[in-house]
Amino acid sequence: MRPLQDVAFNTTKHELQAIGMIGVGILLTGFSALLLFKFDWSAAGQWLLQAGLIWVYVLVCAWRRLALNRADAESPLYRSLGWGNRLTILRGGLIALTGGFLFMPQKLADLAWLPALLYTLAASLDRLDGFAARRSGQVSLLGNELDITFDALGLMVAPLLAIEFGTLHGSYLLLSAAYYVYRWGLQRRHRLNLPVQAPPENPLRRTLAGFQMAFVALALWPLLNPALTVVAGIAVMLPVLFGFAADWWVVCGRLRPQTYSRMAQWNAQFLLPGLRLLLLWLLFLQMPAAIDSAGNLPLSGLALGVGLIALGCAGRVGALILIAVLSENFPSGYGVVISYLLIFSASWILLLGTGRCSLWSWGDEWIQRYDGA
Repeated sequence: MRPLQDVAFNTTKHELQAIGMIGVGILLTGFSALLLFKFDWSAAGQWLLQAGLIWVYVLVCAWRRLALNRADAESPLYRSLGWGNRLTILRGGLIALTGGFLFMPQKLADLAWLPALLYTLAASLDRLDGFAARRSGQVSLLGNELDITFDALGLMVAPLLAIEFGTLHGSYLLLSAAYYVYRWGLQRRHRLNLPVQAPPENPLRRTLAGFQMAFVALALWPLLNPALTVVAGIAVMLPVLFGFAADWWVVCGRLRPQTYSRMAQWNAQFLLPGLRLLLLWLLFLQMPAAIDSAGNLPLSGLALGVGLIALGCAGRVGALILIAVLSENFPSGYGVVISYLLIFSASWILLLGTGRCSLWSWGDEWIQRYDGA
């Protein structure tokens, strides 16, 4: 069996090397294309250096984990990377191409759409790679590790770019750093032989990570009011930071898993219904100032969003509609504080759902399911 495993390992190693060379070719093609777009040599060279370094990081992450290209710890190695891992590595490559545009906002006046498109494609592949792995019957430990690693990489690169564009607040980098701090803390506890408790299963982790990538991709496009995305970025960041903190308290033994589960139940039973009531009250206060003679706030969209949230009928869709409507008139003349509270409430409902007393929690099952299972 051992020679067969060596053959499988060498085969995947050669496949990864081939992927690496294809990536180098794409980088050189991108460098040439930027020169045609009238980038000077220094700017195009900066892009090539930055994107190249991130691509090397992507390849190193995959190379060091090739021994995990198996279904579980007891299973033999697969004979190829498989379509799931190939798409995950492609996602890492798209993030590398996006990262090449960092620290050159003055050069992106006519090309700001390009990094936005690249990261949007990377975020879109986040579900497709898992689907491909499950449908092809080659789910692997490697895919899980690379998926988490490249999620964190993308949420470091893309927010930095959005901060340069002025569509995210600098504090969003707290979320970008949270994963690396969490992993460093785990490694430190292992080195010191301190007890490490496994955090309970929580499908919300995957949901929140997906929403972060979607939100950052949206922030890179000039679709919403930057004043709104800056505030919404802080709002969508806070539940994830709280999740990291709660997981860490469980890992350290300071929070019992039973208490952790009760917190999730309290969230669904009290916090989310309370947020819906708060949102309705804030909109009632906001209405006189929001609806002005110029008709800046579309009443049909507002009514639809409010109705869906109030009834708990596809409430996440209602929250998304409400955020889009508020973007046209944000912050309103009634008060900046109320405008901010509205965005916070709507953003948290978009992330977490509507909780108890909901007529139809449409989308919850789709968000949490594993496509292709």
